[in-house]
Amino acid sequence: MEICDIINETEEGPKDAIRALKKRLNGNRNYREVMLALTVLETCVKNCGHRFHILVANRDFIDSVLVKIISPKNSPPTIVQDKVLALIQAWADAFRSSPDLTGVVHIYEELKRKGVEFPMADLDALSPIHTPQRSVPEVDPATTMPRSQSQQRTSTSSYSSPPPAPYSAPQAPALSVTGAITANSEQITRLRSELDIVRGNTKVMSEMLTEMVPGQEDSSDLELLQLQNICHGKKMEVRRRK
Repeated sequence: MEICDIINETEEGPKDAIRALKKRLNGNRNYREVMLALTVLETCVKNCGHRFHILVANRDFIDSVLVKIISPKNSPPTIVQDKVLALIQAWADAFRSSPDLTGVVHIYEELKRKGVEFPMADLDALSPIHTPQRSVPEVDPATTMPRSQSQQRTSTSSYSSPPPAPYSAPQAPALSVTGAITANSEQITRLRSELDIVRGNTKVMSEMLTEMVPGQEDSSDLELLQLQNICHGKKMEVRRRK
């Protein structure tokens, strides 16, 4: 998630990210590293904005980077082929209505005309490309409502005085009366997105750890593992602040 923040908040972030991803993907026969780079790319597309999307969805990137990975002469593993095709398929569907993001749509249709078989899409597991704004799901009505009521009662309240008992009283009964917490569609979509990312990361990292021989680790693998740990730590910090 730290990578996504940098991409979103810096002027050159999208270009720098694409440049780094191309370096990891182009001509790389270390398919563990390729899979992790594809997972990072997928995460960035789901969590970054239009400036990043326009660099990813253009014909040049899709054709010269992603399609090249699954070229028959490279003989990539099936898992890599399925991952690349799944990304192209998902982005073609998501960006179909955006005129400046249809490069991936054209590539997708060309591949289908050539007889390329795309993996079956699991509709229940699909997560959105355009993730919801944080400000919507993160607002907690249980905490915001009492504050607004307090402001209505007193225009100049003193923060040094202890809070009245009714502030915390409604919260406990609300959870105990409702047997199960009902999430709205936006929260469910967000959870699916995060679970999809976690599943992909877990799968790639498990494969890397399985094939690693103690004392014979590749330096690039160690760098990727360190990056994964940093991103995971930042993600947990964000969740704790919610």
